[in-house]
Amino acid sequence: KDESRVIAAIRAAEARTSGEIRVHVERRCAGSAIEAAGRWFQRLGMDATTERNGILFYVAVDDRAFAIVGGAGIHAQVGDAFWEALRDAMRDMFAQGDPATGLVRAIEEAGLRLAAHFPRRGDDRNELPDEISY
Repeated sequence: KDESRVIAAIRAAEARTSGEIRVHVERRCAGSAIEAAGRWFQRLGMDATTERNGILFYVAVDDRAFAIVGGAGIHAQVGDAFWEALRDAMRDMFAQGDPATGLVRAIEEAGLRLAAHFPRRGDDRNELPDEISY
């Protein structure tokens, strides 16, 4: 049920933008969550999107760690404060024991910002899968 909520949020967000949103979940991360997220950002091909506007939400369940990584195109538009606000909102929901809601809300907010800076075009195509990777 939670997985379907997260995927639905990704699809709804991407319907308004050329940006790409992915969620990657694993049990443990090697090193810091932000380093692991950076590695997965590349492995999942998110650094190769046309406008460099991908956002990855990374979660290491057993380590109780997460990170958010964005491509250079979206980062140039939103800056550090945006990422920090997303992180803080997710952390609060994770602490309350509701990580799915934390992810859904963060994905919705990320989708709004992506749509503002990278609106969907008529020739837009979904460059990356919407499913959660494990």
